[in-house]
Amino acid sequence: MLAARDAVRLEDVAAECRGRGAQALVVPTDVASFEDCRALVDRAVAHYGGLDVLVNNAGVGMIARFDEVQDLEAYDRLMRVNYLSCVHLTHRALPHLKRSRGLLVAVASLAGLTGVPTRTAYAASKHAVIGFFDSLRIELLGTGVAVTIVAPDFVASQIHKRAIGPDGTALGKTPMQESRIMSAERCAELILDAMRKRSRLAVFSARGRLGRYARLVTPGLIDRIALRAVRQGK
Repeated sequence: MLAARDAVRLEDVAAECRGRGAQALVVPTDVASFEDCRALVDRAVAHYGGLDVLVNNAGVGMIARFDEVQDLEAYDRLMRVNYLSCVHLTHRALPHLKRSRGLLVAVASLAGLTGVPTRTAYAASKHAVIGFFDSLRIELLGTGVAVTIVAPDFVASQIHKRAIGPDGTALGKTPMQESRIMSAERCAELILDAMRKRSRLAVFSARGRLGRYARLVTPGLIDRIALRAVRQGK
């Protein structure tokens, strides 16, 4: 089951899946609509007879210094899309995942593990995602349902180009050196690997893995690394 707002692009992905021998059903969905979230899970269960995995991957970005932000509505939107959609989808899916002893996947970010300048709204939403799924994991002990959180570094995708700027409109161009950051295809491969292993937390870059521990000893250094990464766009 493939869900996003762009039905045309989803159909392209579905065709590729079918070409590889898989079943694929496209369901145009806006996760900012909680009714859409609930309907998506209901349709998946009705079509396939059950649910094995829920991958929470929808997201929107924002790139702006907080003291330059003109429209705080963007903060509401990021929390609704990046975090609250996960809550609503998971709530609807959980009874079915308990029956299948299935898997919940949360695509978070390194920005959910540390602060990132010019990403206050995005980092806040991803911190919420990690806090929610970490807490839910403990509640689900003994049910057979696993929770996998993945935390990629910068990934070359449309999220940067479409990120909301300080005036509340999309940037229209990416500030990232996309040839110097992880491809979306490579990120997908790593997510699949983490899913197969039912990993607890998968961090996809060396600086991300090192930073988790270095932050305990030299937090100021991690702040400077984050600032440099944003300035260099890589």
